[in-house]
Amino acid sequence: MILLTRLKDAVKARWPALRLRSILIGVLLFTALMPGLGAIFLRVYENVLVRQTEAELIAQAAVYDAAFDLAWPGPKPPPVPPPTDNDPNESYRRDDATAEPYFTPEALTIDLNTMPILSQRPLPIASSQPPDAEALVAAGAIARLIEQSRRTTLASALILDARGTVLSDGPLQGQSYAFLPEVQSAINGRSQSVLRRRGDYAPRYAFEVFSRASAIRVHYARPIKLGDRTVGVLLLSRSPRALFRGIYDDLGKIALGFGIILAVIIGLAGLLSRAIAKPIEQLTQASAEVGRHLGRGGAEVPPTPATATIEIRALFDNFRRMAVAIDLRSRYLRDFAAAMSHEFKTPLTGIRGVLELLDEHGDTMRVEERRRFIANAEGDAERLSRLVARLLELARADMADESEAVSTPLADPVRRIADAGSDDDFKVEVDLDAGLPTVRVPADVLEAVLTTLVENSRQAGASRVTISAATVGDGHLDLRVADDGPGISPHDRTRLFEPFFTTKRANGGTGLGLPIARSLLANSGASIDYVDEGPGACFRLRLQRNGVE
Repeated sequence: MILLTRLKDAVKARWPALRLRSILIGVLLFTALMPGLGAIFLRVYENVLVRQTEAELIAQAAVYDAAFDLAWPGPKPPPVPPPTDNDPNESYRRDDATAEPYFTPEALTIDLNTMPILSQRPLPIASSQPPDAEALVAAGAIARLIEQSRRTTLASALILDARGTVLSDGPLQGQSYAFLPEVQSAINGRSQSVLRRRGDYAPRYAFEVFSRASAIRVHYARPIKLGDRTVGVLLLSRSPRALFRGIYDDLGKIALGFGIILAVIIGLAGLLSRAIAKPIEQLTQASAEVGRHLGRGGAEVPPTPATATIEIRALFDNFRRMAVAIDLRSRYLRDFAAAMSHEFKTPLTGIRGVLELLDEHGDTMRVEERRRFIANAEGDAERLSRLVARLLELARADMADESEAVSTPLADPVRRIADAGSDDDFKVEVDLDAGLPTVRVPADVLEAVLTTLVENSRQAGASRVTISAATVGDGHLDLRVADDGPGISPHDRTRLFEPFFTTKRANGGTGLGLPIARSLLANSGASIDYVDEGPGACFRLRLQRNGVE
């Protein structure tokens, strides 16, 4: 088990990243080619069997030809001397350049896919001339050889004279096959193989209908020559080995091939399962877990499988980020709802108390008391109105979708805020270098965020605010807003960006200004943080620069 685990870990570490498209194309192509490959295999194998039959007939005919030459009773040309070199495969020619080479192998000509199948070989016709006497003697001399070999080869063999008359013993002797095209070719000195239908064919196997070679015989006609003179013709025929008999004989090899194909299919199925199906099942289970633990944490996305495709890996990464974002968002909404309920409950409670007092004691109250209670209710109602307005601003900031094509020169919105926020008792100073790059934040967003920070400094009792900028090496620009006020206590710094947190509640603060500023900047890929520099408050806006990837 340990060895198997190590092997699996080693395979996972070296597993290449495959695209889903590549796997599907490979599977579909292989599946589409399987029937064609099987059909081609059977056709090729059947053609090989037929050509093998032709080769065996040629070999038999060559032996009969040699025996016929030896048995010829008349004068014979001198024999061709054997080769004298050391390589018997080299062609050897006599001094006569036009003579036949000593080694004359005969090429196979049968092609089951292109050669026409002729009708069954007909019976011979009566011959107008008696058989050649010398050829008849030679045929009789080798008749026993042909008969003995026929028991093993199962090939039919007839010997004809140079005019196509049958010389072999039997009822066909003395009749003529000169009208057959293969016999005519042999009489003219050229061997020829043809395919003819079998007259006695009867199917033995259920699948023989798919075999083209089952109902045919291979016929081979070979001239018998003495020197340059054709003295006879050998006419041989035999049925090729049956395709399904050949399949049975090679059943082990075929089973091996089938097993390899089956193993490939199983391997591809396993690959698809591990690369696609199993990761998707894991994502399905993870999504159910995220749904059950929404807002409570505890839901974990499984690690990305090493055998997953590139698309599935990206899906895992995106799902993991989405699960984290959903969990954070659900917690944020839960906390936000609790805080909002608390913020709304206080003024609503005050308004309800005023209404109850007016209802029960309105007639007996003095005018001054009635006005004071009504003023309190109006103050609570005004606070509710401000809360609703700021909540709408926060919602718009969260749902805003800024384009990456924004390019804002930093100096313009900063100087507008400085001009609008400065007066005799409060100064906004700008310290910006010339040639600063543009940023990917809309000008109105920068103005809204800077306005919030400047007003917070004014309300905190500061008399001067300084806005400065500096580029950093990671493609960003830091914009700092610092004041000379009393600063923010360490305890309050951790809660600055929480919704509804404010230290100026008595002065009408809603605690939504900084959360709105953070949401507006986040939609443009920017951020805002509090930095501890000097006695006053200091905020850092990290903005994306244009022209930097």
